[in-house]
Amino acid sequence: MMIKQKRYEALVYALHGDLFRYAFWLCHDRQVAEDLVQETFLRAWKALDSLKEEKAAKAWLITILRRENARRFERKQFDLVDVETTAVPDKKSPGPEQNMENEWLRRHIADLAPEYREPLLLQVIGGFSGEEIAGILDLNKNTVMTRLFRARNQLKEAMEQNNSPRGRSNG
Repeated sequence: MMIKQKRYEALVYALHGDLFRYAFWLCHDRQVAEDLVQETFLRAWKALDSLKEEKAAKAWLITILRRENARRFERKQFDLVDVETTAVPDKKSPGPEQNMENEWLRRHIADLAPEYREPLLLQVIGGFSGEEIAGILDLNKNTVMTRLFRARNQLKEAMEQNNSPRGRSNG
């Protein structure tokens, strides 16, 4: 029992921050993200014996977290309203210009179709390889790589439009 607890505590310590950041990207609500991470770790504790390889822990936990997030929607019917995406404050940015660029990027990533946004976030925020993302999302690796390529191209096109004289907003 003591070995299981130490193993579990090491997982929580090592991966809590990554899971929280990913959960926050999924739900845009700090409290809900904290609840998702807590529920993820509770389920991980119950199923810890099924984790055979420590290197797979991050992907395993992200998969649990995604399923927990999906369960939120199975349990509850939400009233849908249009709301603006909440920005995560970047306390390390050098100044307002960098903050504007970060917000622009967050907004454009949020505007990507989910099939492009999710693999991109798993790669950028989670640090997963294409193969790991394929396992998490239950997709073919080539499909994941194509979606990553298309997501980056869509962001690149948006950036080029933003930097062209017609696309640049004044103010």
